[in-house]
Amino acid sequence: MPSAIEAEDLHKTFTGKQTVRALAGVSFAVDEGTVFGLLGPNGSGKTTAVRVLTTILRPDQGSARVQGHDVVRQAGLVRTLIGLAGQYAAVDENLTGRENLVMVGRLNHLPGSSVAQRARELLVQFDLADAGDRVLKTYSGGMRRRLDLAAALVARPTVLFLDEPTTGLDPQSRNDLWAVIESLVEGGTTVLLTTQYLEEADRLAGQLAVIDHGRVIAEGTPAQLKAELGATVLEVGLEDSDDAARTRPVLDALGPHTANQNGNVVEVTVEQGAEAAMGALRSLDQLGITPASFTLREPSLDDVFLALTGRRTEEEPQDGSPSRRPGAPAPTQGGTR
Repeated sequence: MPSAIEAEDLHKTFTGKQTVRALAGVSFAVDEGTVFGLLGPNGSGKTTAVRVLTTILRPDQGSARVQGHDVVRQAGLVRTLIGLAGQYAAVDENLTGRENLVMVGRLNHLPGSSVAQRARELLVQFDLADAGDRVLKTYSGGMRRRLDLAAALVARPTVLFLDEPTTGLDPQSRNDLWAVIESLVEGGTTVLLTTQYLEEADRLAGQLAVIDHGRVIAEGTPAQLKAELGATVLEVGLEDSDDAARTRPVLDALGPHTANQNGNVVEVTVEQGAEAAMGALRSLDQLGITPASFTLREPSLDDVFLALTGRRTEEEPQDGSPSRRPGAPAPTQGGTR
């Protein structure tokens, strides 16, 4: 299967009050008609990689291609092939939904005769037809996000970049947007998705690259990455943090894996789930500790990230890297318009 997106040894450093190495040799390839997930926390390099691939930033080193076209030497052509929706909806709240889509069509130099029809199609596709002539000030966050994604599709791009598209959405709006993305891929669109949400990556992405400190540290399908842990996760919930602190060494003693404490919850990866659980319960009983919850479960993508990086996706990086890097341009939202 041909690659729709190729990144090869991408490097990017921002200088300012502090120097931040945002990309330190990122490489991956995305097959046509699939969803590829870039998974990592704030400051990991996900957004910088997207900005390079969408021609907003030039890499300091390395190369990238979209549909076989170099993103630096053929930037103008690449922009005609792609759509981009960023972390924050960038639609004009003083215009109606329809007016926003028409404006994007004109900025993309679409024939005037087809712009209005394309706007109608997208309003129907994104369940916004009834709200199409309302100003955006009256839209909910989920409606704005759907309109932003619709705007990225006005020019019928073959490759779509979604940079944390569901950030800040309620669960129902997030599910609605996931369904839209799935329908786009069924129609042949290639999607590169950046996310911190493990559930989102697990549901949408056929292939994943885990990125941390500007490097790809693991790659594979969600199932492959979870299978690499090759074990069960024992998760113990306690009444308070003192009990959790006393429980951690008990779980540490169950095997070679280090237990992790997150508030009142302590968890550890174990090789023999049932046997380890019985041993943990006996030891906790001897210490007079009664768990509030006690669970054996299959590893999640969050467990994979924790095992690879030593922290969870929602935690800030520990190297002092800011969430928004000095020298980086303000986010470009809603498409290459």
